[in-house]
Amino acid sequence: MKRNRIALVTGATSGIGAATAKELAAAGYNLIITGRRAERLKILKEELQQAHEGIEVLTLAFDVTDPHQVAAMLGTLPGTWRAVDVLVNNAGLAAGLEHIHEGSLHDWEAMINTNVKGVLYVTRIVAGLMIERSTEGDPAPGHIVNIGSIAGRQVYENGAVYCASKHALNALSQGMRIDFVRYGIRVTEIRPGMVATEFSQVRFHGDTARAAAVYDGVEPLTAEDIAEAVVWAVSRPPHVNIDEIAITPRQQANAYLTHRK
Repeated sequence: MKRNRIALVTGATSGIGAATAKELAAAGYNLIITGRRAERLKILKEELQQAHEGIEVLTLAFDVTDPHQVAAMLGTLPGTWRAVDVLVNNAGLAAGLEHIHEGSLHDWEAMINTNVKGVLYVTRIVAGLMIERSTEGDPAPGHIVNIGSIAGRQVYENGAVYCASKHALNALSQGMRIDFVRYGIRVTEIRPGMVATEFSQVRFHGDTARAAAVYDGVEPLTAEDIAEAVVWAVSRPPHVNIDEIAITPRQQANAYLTHRK
């Protein structure tokens, strides 16, 4: 009997990660969902299994910024879960919105550690599993989807470090495409613009009023919009690689120009 394909989604406790897990489950994938909040992962697992009969879900609570935790969790996956078909590197954040000379070192470390190092730590292990399958003769051993940002190509005032972290992810995505092409591993970067999630609440350290004001006069993208793009990209025929997708709200022309009504 043909097995369900397996997708691993980081940062699945909310926003784009949770929405992507739901869309992939609807498409028939078994899920490995990861994040730091174990209770939220448990709730999502129950929701996925209730909505989609026959779907299996493995929850792994750990911090992608800690290479030891990443290795302990992903380096010891049970045999049936090692055949990861899709990796969605979604875990990421913005923290603070200040000029460089006023920026917080703590915020900088959080962004660089999560948006850059976390992606590297996770990809190193999961890509290794995909390469094992490639060397064993699997013609389609895996697909890596990196959730970037339009800020990975454009820089806006007060966002230099966040933009730099997403520029790094853009470079990593291109590098992965080059490094993994010989193994048949597909790589896609999806670069959203303004999406209504917990993103701004995290950026402003729980200031809900300031976070809500980000979307004043704008109909932003939803997490589901991005999740649908992920599923579309990974569902293309095996000979097709979607290198990148940029998605913005109709009212947002680029990273620094938004028409508000």
